Formats: sequence, C-alpha cells, structure tokens
Amino acid sequence: MKIIQSLEEIEKPFNNAVVTIGNFDGVHIGHQALFHSTIEKAQDLGGTSVALTFEPHPLRVLKPNGHPPLITLYEQKCELIEHTGIDVLVCIPFTLDFAQISARNFVADLLIDKLGTKAIVVGKDYTFGKNREGNVDLLNRFATEMNFELVVLDWIQSLNGTTGRISSTRIRELVQQGRVGDARKLLGRWYQIRGTVAQGRKRGGKLLGFPTANINLYDELCPKMGVYAVTVEHGGNQYAGVANIGYSPTFDDHVFTVEVHIFDFSQEIYAQPIRVNFIERLRDEKKFDSVQHLARQIEKDATQARQLLQKLTDVIASSD
Repeated sequence: MKIIQSLEEIEKPFNNAVVTIGNFDGVHIGHQALFHSTIEKAQDLGGTSVALTFEPHPLRVLKPNGHPPLITLYEQKCELIEHTGIDVLVCIPFTLDFAQISARNFVADLLIDKLGTKAIVVGKDYTFGKNREGNVDLLNRFATEMNFELVVLDWIQSLNGTTGRISSTRIRELVQQGRVGDARKLLGRWYQIRGTVAQGRKRGGKLLGFPTANINLYDELCPKMGVYAVTVEHGGNQYAGVANIGYSPTFDDHVFTVEVHIFDFSQEIYAQPIRVNFIERLRDEKKFDSVQHLARQIEKDATQARQLLQKLTDVIASSD
C-alpha cells in the first residue's frame, strides 16, 4: 500500500480511482466492509482503490479540549488499513483552513480533479464539507452532475450476533468498561495497546515471584482497571501473559501503571517496543493485606489466564 501524507505528493490523478472516505478510528468491521467494497469496485473498473483519511482526527482541531481518546493512533491505523488490501492511503493534514472547504469544492476539486475519482464508497450516515453541510443525498446529486458512481453501504451486524450499530463510540465504551471480548466482536480483532517497556520498581520478580514489564503507553484508550488475560507481541513472536492495569493498591503507590507478566519468558526487553492484546478481564484490582496474599492471587490469575488462553488456542486450532 502506498501512503500519501499531503496532497502535494499527488502529481496526477489515479487511474479510475474508487475512493472511500472517513476517520476510520479503530478500523472496525464496519470500516473493513467499506474497504472491501472499495477494492471490489476498483477491480471491476480496472482502477485504484483509495482510502482517504485525515490526521490529526478532525475533532482534535475542531474541539481541542473535548475530543475522545483514539482507539487507534496513526501508525496502527495505517497498518490495519494496509492489511485490508487497499492500494493507496491518502492522509490529508486536517487544519482549520481545510475545515472551511465547501461540500461542492471537496468533491469537485479534491475527489474528482485531484484524485481522479470514478466511484465513491461511503456509509449511509456519511457527512462532509464545511459544517458537515454535505450528506449522502447531496452526494447523490453530485454523482449525477459530475459523472461518478456512488456506492452507499448499509450498517452491518457485528460478529457473533451482537446487536446495535457498529461505531467507534461503542467500541470505546466497551474498552473503557473492560468488556474487551465484546469489543473484539466489533473490531474483528483483539483490542491492542502499544508502548515501550519502562524501568519498573523491580519488585515483581523479587517480592512476588512474577517479573513484569512496565509499559509506557503510546495509546490514549486504556481498558478499565483490573487484571486481564493477554497475549504479548515482541520481536515478531507472540506470548501468553497476564496484565494488571491500575494503581497497585497493596503497595499504596498511587501511580497508574500497566504491567504485564509474560509466561515462560526471560529476555531483557527494557526500552523495547511491545504490543499487548487484551483477551478477557479476569477481576477488579484490589488491595491485599499482605504481599504474600497478593502473590498467591497473582498465581491464581496466571493459572486462570493460562487455562483461558490455552482453551482459545485449542478452539482456533480445531477451526483451521
């Protein structure tokens, strides 16, 4: 996938471009349906599939003090869109000046003249242009006037029959509630955080018998405090583990941390990047009356996480 980060990089229109447009926060299965439809239409036309997005997220510019945490930061969003098979990702720098572009100019100047758009694929609630003046009805009129095809997808149902519309807002709520299994049904994958392993307090292994990786988060959206069964990606490999999110109340630290104990792992990974996939929330974080009681509970947590992750592995293997 080719990534274009400014309109100045586009020297000439794409061949028979089929374009889908959105913020795509989370790249959830609703977004994925748009990408797959865009790719299919581009194949029909012998053209180029294009995803058009914005950086930063428009709400960062329009409501700098009132925007929600992002589900996927730019790097991960690009990776996930690439995995769908889209040919080109155009990421337009979003500014207050750009926000003033009218709906007509957005379509005529940017989509038609600059990108060479022959078809546009959007959801039925799509809005665009200054003050969101444009919608699907207006886009339909432009399609006739400017000679492009408009494909409007209906909302799709999530995996495993979860009811309700798939949206970034809903996914964000589920993650913040610790319902990471339900979030997966809307994302089509496990919710993931990324970060760098930081210097910890060196008590996980010494005091508790469970060495942990303390993570400096890149991501803005963190699951609800508590203990989770997780998988960990590092160095091209994936490991099972258990994670704690919270303030370590047994030690009265009053410092928020994300710590991961990786099973059967002894590498030194300080200052290295790490990715953590949240599989299931096991329990709330709680204060224990002694370090020994905490260590026994962590052992129970680790056993439960191992069993859950092994069961998940078995289910995946049996479905192959």
